[in-house]
Amino acid sequence: MSGCPVVPEIVTEIKLTQLSHGGGCGCKIAPALLQQIIGLAADKLPFPDLLVGTETSDDAAVYRLNEQQAIIATTDFFMPIVDDPYDFGRIAATNALSDVYAMGGTPIMALAIVGMPINKLPVAAIRAILQGGESVCRAADIPLAGGHSIDSPEPIYGLVAIGVVHPNKLKKNSNARAGDVLILGKGLGVGILAAGLKQGVLSDAGYAQLIANTTQLNKVGTALSDIAAVHALTDVTGFGLLGHLLEMCRGAGLTGEVQFEQVPVLSAALPLAQQGYGPGAIERNMASYGEDVIFAAGLASWQQRLLADAQTSGGLLVSVAPESAKEVLACFRQAGFAQAAVIGRMKPGAPGVVVG
Repeated sequence: MSGCPVVPEIVTEIKLTQLSHGGGCGCKIAPALLQQIIGLAADKLPFPDLLVGTETSDDAAVYRLNEQQAIIATTDFFMPIVDDPYDFGRIAATNALSDVYAMGGTPIMALAIVGMPINKLPVAAIRAILQGGESVCRAADIPLAGGHSIDSPEPIYGLVAIGVVHPNKLKKNSNARAGDVLILGKGLGVGILAAGLKQGVLSDAGYAQLIANTTQLNKVGTALSDIAAVHALTDVTGFGLLGHLLEMCRGAGLTGEVQFEQVPVLSAALPLAQQGYGPGAIERNMASYGEDVIFAAGLASWQQRLLADAQTSGGLLVSVAPESAKEVLACFRQAGFAQAAVIGRMKPGAPGVVVG
C-alpha cells in the first residue's frame, strides 16, 4: 500500500478525546506516584550485556548482542490526544519510535498495541488509527510486523519498537558532563494545544501546528549517535522539560541550568499558556518534582507551568560539549527541526534544575 489511505467521512465525526479520561503522554502516571509504585531502582541485574535497564529511567532497554550490535527495546502507548483517528495513530506511532532515536539508535521493526471500545467505535475508525501508525512506520522505513489487540473501555494505541545501535555509540540519559550545553529539538506546548483542542478553543492553525510537531520523527537521534561530544540524550514527553531534564541531572549528579527566554515554544501554544490552558498533568508534574526546581523570582506562573507541560512526541534533549553545539544544531536544521535551540547548560552542583 502506498500513499495515505482515504478515511471514510464517518471517521471524522468520531470524538476520540471524549472517549477517554486523558490523552497522549499526559496519561502518564505522575513521577512521584510512579516512584512509589516501582520503588527505588534495584541493584543492577546480573546480566553484563544489559547495557541499559531501569537504573536511570532511560528511554529504552538496551541489550548487547556482540561487539558491533546492541538491541534497543521499548514500548509506548496512550489514549487519544486528538479526535481524528488517523492523526491519533500517527502521533502515537511517532511517539513510540522516538525512544529508539533517543538512544541514538535506528528502528528496525515495530509491533502494534491496540485496545479499542469495539461497542463504541466503528471498524472504520479503528482501522484508520492503525493506518495512521502504519504510515509512520513506512516513513521510518520499518515493518509493522504484528501486535496484540484487546477490547478496552477506552481507546489505546501505541507500538513496541525494536531498534539497533553500536554499543559504543549508545546515548544514555545519564552521561551528561559539567559544562555541557543543553539543546532542545522541538518547541514546547503540545499538552497546552491538546487541552485547547479538548476545550474547543484551538484554531485550525493551532491544530496544524500540533499535528506537524507530534508527527515529526526524531530521526536526527541516529545522526547524533555519531557525534562523540554528545554525552547524553533523551526525549521530552509526559514529565515535561523539567522532569526529563531532572532525570538527566540525577543520572549525572549535576545541576541543569535553563534560560526560559531561550526555550522554543510553539507559537499557537503561547497565548493559550498565558491564559492558563493546560492538561492536569502539569500540576501532577509540578507536585512531583517542584522541590528540585528553582525558578527565578520574576518568572510568571504560566512560564513555570509551560516548562512542566506534558509533551507528546516531544523533541530530543541533548547534552553536548560546547565546542560541538554548532554541529548538533546543524544536524537538527538539516533534519528539518527549525525550532531547535540552545536552552541552557549543565554545571556542578546537587541534582536539580535552576530556571532563569
